[in-house]
Amino acid sequence: MTLSRRLLKGGLVLLDPKSGSPVRVLALQYNPDSLSRSFQVQATGGDGQSRSEALRLKGPPVETIKVEAEIDATDLLEAGDATASRIGIHAELAALETVIYPSSRQIRSNQSLAGSGTLEILPMEAPLTLFVWSMQRIVPVRITDLSVTEEAFDQNLNPIRAKVSIGMRVLSIDDLGFGHKGGEVFMTHLGRKEQLAAIRSSALATLGLESVP
Repeated sequence: MTLSRRLLKGGLVLLDPKSGSPVRVLALQYNPDSLSRSFQVQATGGDGQSRSEALRLKGPPVETIKVEAEIDATDLLEAGDATASRIGIHAELAALETVIYPSSRQIRSNQSLAGSGTLEILPMEAPLTLFVWSMQRIVPVRITDLSVTEEAFDQNLNPIRAKVSIGMRVLSIDDLGFGHKGGEVFMTHLGRKEQLAAIRSSALATLGLESVP
């Protein structure tokens, strides 16, 4: 008997920034067919800079990731799922959207502090968000933009199908520091990337060269 391999899903994991314990896991319903990534190199050299700086890097590049995902309640509705029948995909959308909101508890707490005359109120700290796309790509991120296009509704105007676009910026050691859980995750990711790069290192002969001119 042949056992089918379980399809792994990409998604987001929210961690408590102090303890590193998982707070919430958001798996994408369907893995997108593609994702786009871009890198902004952090170099010190440039016009007017010392020639000795031409090969120096200030730190890791600024990496951004864009993912287009779909959420669809059709299968759940056909199976008679009670939640989907009652509220469509409101819960799935809310799970994504609340990642970029401070909690209502935090907002009320800051309002209470302001009302009591507290002079300095610190910005509210969100959970540490990890983008997970296989074991080879687990990176700390900040969601920079989120857009939702709702495409179909039930008779009660609950959305039952939507397309979601998620823009993320990878948080590096420059953003988080070595003492932060996210900094540890980034350094693990960088080490894994270096190991993968070594697998595909080519010889000069591959380029038709015996030595560098």
